[in-house]
Amino acid sequence: MTYDRLVCANCAAPVSEGRCPVCRANRERLQQGNFFAGLNPMMLIALLAVLVAAVALLAHQTA
Repeated sequence: MTYDRLVCANCAAPVSEGRCPVCRANRERLQQGNFFAGLNPMMLIALLAVLVAAVALLAHQTA
């Protein structure tokens, strides 16, 4: 999940804005903890489509 859609329970602002220390700490934790944290959902869908196409091509070549 990307942090741009999360809302802070401490200040009720988006975590991506980093208004309070809790937002900033969680934003840093999410950025460091996950490779896919910086990707938006459309990029993840595009990567999944490329992966499915590669598997289909491989299956077609081996048959």
